[in-house]
Amino acid sequence: MGLGVRARAAWPGLPLLHPQLSPAAWPQASSRLSRSSGCGGGQWWNQPTSIRQSARLHNSSGTAECAAPGAWRGSVAMSPLLYYALPALGSYVMLSILLLRRPRLLHTPCVPAFCPRLAAHRGGSGERLENTMEAMENSMAQRADLLELDCQLTQDGVVVVSHDENLFRQSGVDRDVSSLDFEELPLYKEELEVYFSPGHFAHGSDRHMVRLEDVFQRFPRMPMSVEVKGENEKLIHEVVLQAGWGAQGWKEASLCISTSSQIASLVRHFDRNEITIWASEKSSVMKKCKAANPEMPFSFTISRTFWLLLLYYLGLLPFIPIPERFFLCFLPTIINRTYFPFSCPRLNQLAAVVSKWLIMRKSLIQHLEQRGVQVIFWCLNEESDFEVAYNLGATGVMTDYPTALRHYLDNHGAAAWVS
Repeated sequence: MGLGVRARAAWPGLPLLHPQLSPAAWPQASSRLSRSSGCGGGQWWNQPTSIRQSARLHNSSGTAECAAPGAWRGSVAMSPLLYYALPALGSYVMLSILLLRRPRLLHTPCVPAFCPRLAAHRGGSGERLENTMEAMENSMAQRADLLELDCQLTQDGVVVVSHDENLFRQSGVDRDVSSLDFEELPLYKEELEVYFSPGHFAHGSDRHMVRLEDVFQRFPRMPMSVEVKGENEKLIHEVVLQAGWGAQGWKEASLCISTSSQIASLVRHFDRNEITIWASEKSSVMKKCKAANPEMPFSFTISRTFWLLLLYYLGLLPFIPIPERFFLCFLPTIINRTYFPFSCPRLNQLAAVVSKWLIMRKSLIQHLEQRGVQVIFWCLNEESDFEVAYNLGATGVMTDYPTALRHYLDNHGAAAWVS
């Protein structure tokens, strides 16, 4: 029998140490084991193996528990922030949803001067030549509520109704409007393709460009949207004068520009501040328009439209004032069908998907309407698009075919008004 075995038999409480240890080293080794285990050597080594293993696991878990208080103190430090932040966030979300649905609890809506259910794009460019007096009279016959016009300025300072600055598409003459006097402007072509109905052409007997003052004189109480295409300050002031700025406005603006006797007559006889809308894609142009006549209502520019959508999706829109009175926006469903903003088909497809997801939100349209912002979708020429726009809650539709839209409204008038 080995020495270690005999020692084990003599002292049952002594652990079975390495056989090569000398008897003199046993007490020292036993003492070290006792201190590392936290208990007496005899008490520890007399326990069964399973109990010793359980004790080792308990000691290791104790070590982990020693590290836990630090993490617990970190979570305790975070709890006050969550305690206040989560209720505040929940209250903000609930209040935002409430005011989105009932904005009149916070804002007093402006009463509109008119309700444009039927707006004629370029005067009704699908049925007559665009921006001609004949096209506008045809739209008036269909009981249009709004004429959408684009303005340019001739070399001799006459404001004319023309979508393009360059006349090649409209007349075949490669000259700019600003390089010609009014009397030198060419006639329109005998037929013009309808921009939002590719492959369709409009015809008409009237091929003359018209002055804005002639339009105002012909339709003195007809609401009109006047879009300023470029940053032409003289053009802006001319439009203001012809829209009827009043005696004081006439005096101030006349210091900057010369005017004709016809404009002076219009200022005296017509007051169109409430029924003439400023429209422009550029915020820089709109800023000048508002400075020229802040009394005229104005529409959203492109950058302001992006800002509007950002506020809507952040939930901030119900808390922010909206100075615009009109939201003139394309209907996303026409992209890649009748409207092609990009030359690349894939970009058009992407634009259709993204804009449809962003803009076609009934809660957004209804919120704007309840706050006095009238929503008009352009430029819709098919009955299916009319229905989509009115189902979203739009105030009106802008079209190249006023007869078709009038037919739709007469047949679906009650449903369109309810929606």
